[in-house]
Amino acid sequence: MKIGVISDTHDDVRNTKRAIKVFNTLNVDYVFHAGDYIYPGMIALFKELKPFIKFYGVRGNNDGELIGLINQFGKLENGFFLNEFGRISVDNRKVGIYHGTNMQLTESLIDCQLFDLLILGHTHKKRIEKMGRTLVMNPGSLNSNFFSDVVDDYPSIIVYDPDHNDEKQNFAQFVSLDKNWS
Repeated sequence: MKIGVISDTHDDVRNTKRAIKVFNTLNVDYVFHAGDYIYPGMIALFKELKPFIKFYGVRGNNDGELIGLINQFGKLENGFFLNEFGRISVDNRKVGIYHGTNMQLTESLIDCQLFDLLILGHTHKKRIEKMGRTLVMNPGSLNSNFFSDVVDDYPSIIVYDPDHNDEKQNFAQFVSLDKNWS
């Protein structure tokens, strides 16, 4: 099983299409979007995911069109909108997904240790960190406008294979969305 993580697309159509290409190429089984699509029409791009890939998403603080989000997710055969917070089970693993707008709530979700995997966004800061039993992931922003040539950073997603995870080796990795994925 492979999991794809994406967040803070902020209307970047080109990088969202690149991310979908990566998810399809690597045959992920699930894609989790931690919010801030901005325009609800961005969700329609995810119809290009392979039919077996389940797509889950939550609402970010910049996603003002709730009805639009609900409608767009409703048009996807394998799309599931979880509103502000999602809690699901994937292959007997507890997954939480939250945009991360409220820092106290974010820390509480980590501290409670209820999740095997907690997916976050909002901060635009990349993070893969084991906190007790919980693996915390934030892919950072996907939008190219949040990066410059001066900063050694790049838009990315995370691909995670929990079936090959052990204490010594972490099989979660950032995937750069550079021109190789055009």
